[in-house]
Amino acid sequence: MEKPTLPNSTLILIFGILSILTCCCWGIIGLIFGIVALVLAKSAKQTYMAEPDTYSGYNNVKTGRILAIIGIVLSAIYLILNIILVAIYGWDGMQEMMMESMEVYQNQ
Repeated sequence: MEKPTLPNSTLILIFGILSILTCCCWGIIGLIFGIVALVLAKSAKQTYMAEPDTYSGYNNVKTGRILAIIGIVLSAIYLILNIILVAIYGWDGMQEMMMESMEVYQNQ
């Protein structure tokens, strides 16, 4: 008989991947996906540790947890960098820099 998979094991893996992919969206979206993946992974780990012979799919939980931690770190670094840049240059200065870089890429 086949073992049932852990609840949300695939979702944890997907959220871990999304936390890395969305870390450059000002850092906020990646943080949200990473934190949700960590909370779900904690719940799934407790379920698995209570009855390890009953469930399969714990590798997805471990991998998703690691990816979520990496995504949280990258998102936090990116968010802090954006806060520092806004504090130094201001919001108008940031928009001006983005417009200048867009003009450079359009002229190439």
